[in-house]
Amino acid sequence: MANAETKSARIETRVSAEQKEMIERAAAYVGRTVSEFVLGNVEQAAKAVIDEHEKMKLDRQQSKALVESLLAPVSPNKTLRSAARDHRKRVTSR
Repeated sequence: MANAETKSARIETRVSAEQKEMIERAAAYVGRTVSEFVLGNVEQAAKAVIDEHEKMKLDRQQSKALVESLLAPVSPNKTLRSAARDHRKRVTSR
């Protein structure tokens, strides 16, 4: 968590009485406020989901194929060159 940051954004959620009691009890066990407990656990879960979706996981064979293709790339064929020309016509970069 970025404790030094000014906290101005807010997230609100509704929970059942049982969920609230359980969260309060868990926060008390670890000596944290409910906000600290919830934010710490939600942040950890968010990072795990982001990592799962944004990082490539390759097995040994896939890793070897990637490295080989980076070290010795094949020349683009006619279809790829045509697609690149089409892309340049349709997409403008800033």
